[in-house]
Amino acid sequence: MSTTGGGPATAAVRARLGVVVVNYNGGELLTEAVTAVLASGIGVEVVVSDNGSSDGSLAHLRERLGGDHRLRVLENGANLGFARGSNRALALIDAPYVLFLNPDCVVGRGTLAHMLDFMDAAPGAGMAGCVIRDPDGSEQRASRRRIPDPWMALVRLLHLGRIWPRLAAERRLDLTDQPMPDGPVEVEAISGSLMLVRRAALDDVGPLDEGYFLHCEDLDWFVRFRRHGWGVYLLPGAEAVHHQGTCSRSAPLRVEWHKHRGMLRFYQKFQAADHHAVFNALVVCGVWAHFALLGGLWGLRRLWSARR
Repeated sequence: MSTTGGGPATAAVRARLGVVVVNYNGGELLTEAVTAVLASGIGVEVVVSDNGSSDGSLAHLRERLGGDHRLRVLENGANLGFARGSNRALALIDAPYVLFLNPDCVVGRGTLAHMLDFMDAAPGAGMAGCVIRDPDGSEQRASRRRIPDPWMALVRLLHLGRIWPRLAAERRLDLTDQPMPDGPVEVEAISGSLMLVRRAALDDVGPLDEGYFLHCEDLDWFVRFRRHGWGVYLLPGAEAVHHQGTCSRSAPLRVEWHKHRGMLRFYQKFQAADHHAVFNALVVCGVWAHFALLGGLWGLRRLWSARR
């Protein structure tokens, strides 16, 4: 592990916000994301926790922003996953608020100031997110959502909404089809691509669970924050653009493996105790059957492409 950039003590004195960016082959978007944060007009310190990138993203970042004392690069030397990479960077930050930001997520002008002002005014808010948009301006699916459970998956897989529309609406994971709230609203879950966290709440709840490698560690955190009495809020007056999937395009099947593994870890931690052992066994079988189906389809597509 190695670090480069401005010393943490100097930056921390002035910083109102610490920013953690876990990078794995984020390309030039990493520099764009960090540039937007540094241009926010508030006191920030940024730690880029790099998980062994090989695409030149760090070289591009250093070329453009290497002289900025507010930026520090932590080189982990290997892909440690999102949770572990985040927690390592967190140890270098001493600001009252911490933003966990994906390297392909670019904050809008005024977004961070707006979010920090809300957190200052709402001491019971442990975490806040904003409206996340795709590059085309449409709201991204994970921008507003519920905590998933097996019944949501069943409704979706069996297309039960065609028979019982009301059931589908009640068990819908994504809420982007609903009217946008007029102001800040407490929610079950926000997008994991941008999570603004109160440091006092983080110290109370604990860091990200490193048992997850990629995916579902954010859901785990949302549940834990709420169980500790800290609110999770969506702020419709703030926006960011997320170029989703930039860091995972080179190994989609591996990403799906970790996603499904994360689903099971989340279920077993928070939901399995509420169900019978037979039901839990069916959930496990269903998750891995879904992964096997995706893997088979992925293999067929590759074979078809090779033949063409």
